[in-house]
Amino acid sequence: MNFNIFEIPKKQLTKGISGRYVHSENMTIGFVSIDKGSVMPAHSHMHEQTTQVTSGKLEMTIDGVRQILEPGNITIIPSNAVHSAIAITDCEVIDTFCPVREDYK
Repeated sequence: MNFNIFEIPKKQLTKGISGRYVHSENMTIGFVSIDKGSVMPAHSHMHEQTTQVTSGKLEMTIDGVRQILEPGNITIIPSNAVHSAIAITDCEVIDTFCPVREDYK
């Protein structure tokens, strides 16, 4: 299958955070835009997740450990880990989830 990311409708996750999502049989890939100062509140989910910053600077806290992510950084968020994020600048990230995020379809 081939997808044009820019033709996928955006899904608003919270104020200042939206993504375009592609789903395979076993995973979901999100192309996420985050406005400077936007906050993804602390949450957890059963999905294992990776977050890769492609532009900007993002502060993430995973199970109480704070880290700063910049282009070239990727972090792994284990299943059920409590995590949150704050955009230090405007950011673009790629989130990958396994298994599929049915709630993002």
